[in-house]
Amino acid sequence: MISLKKVSKVFEGKRKAVALEKVDLQIEKGQVVSIVGPSGSGKSTLLNLIGGLDRPTSGEIEIEGEKLGELSDDDLTRVRRDKIGFVFQFFNLLPTLNSLENVALPLHLRKWPRKKIEERAKELLEMVQLGHRIEHLPDELSGGERQRVAIARALAVFPPILLADEPTGNLDTRTGQEILKLMEDLHTRLGSTVLIVTHDLDVAKRSSRTVALRDGRIVEDRQR
Repeated sequence: MISLKKVSKVFEGKRKAVALEKVDLQIEKGQVVSIVGPSGSGKSTLLNLIGGLDRPTSGEIEIEGEKLGELSDDDLTRVRRDKIGFVFQFFNLLPTLNSLENVALPLHLRKWPRKKIEERAKELLEMVQLGHRIEHLPDELSGGERQRVAIARALAVFPPILLADEPTGNLDTRTGQEILKLMEDLHTRLGSTVLIVTHDLDVAKRSSRTVALRDGRIVEDRQR
């Protein structure tokens, strides 16, 4: 499903910064994996590379049989669009679009028929328990509701992989637990492979596997 072989990422500048160094990682279909570590350990860099948002300096990344390093920018965009859903700490919803329109965006990019787009977007908002908030703009929603909309948008095409970067980091404890429960329920229902970057060890404890990074290297890989 997801394979990294000797993956390194170096940021060049006045001072060279090694974000990841020779990382080997295999993630099987349907696993829920938490990626933990202190700030600057390479967690978000790892997630961005797996998601095709950046390219490694060296090494090989394979997603569902496709070697990302061999893909053109257009093909990399296709992989992100069709195979990967993203959930971010700060939601990244478009402020001028309501809940339904935000969730529908990935479907418009795939040029779905308008009627099917509306049906799927409504279905997803019902799945995240926001069927009653479809016409609300982001600033009319609570933090937890915005994250639910973001999760619905990430799942719009039922991608096989869901990448979440600190999905509870901007939420209070209770709301964060509700979002985690929602993600667990959706994982059970859809069977997506889920990777969660988190500083919160309570979040990591709910995963079936925890990968710990320090100074750009994997220092622990624990399964439950």
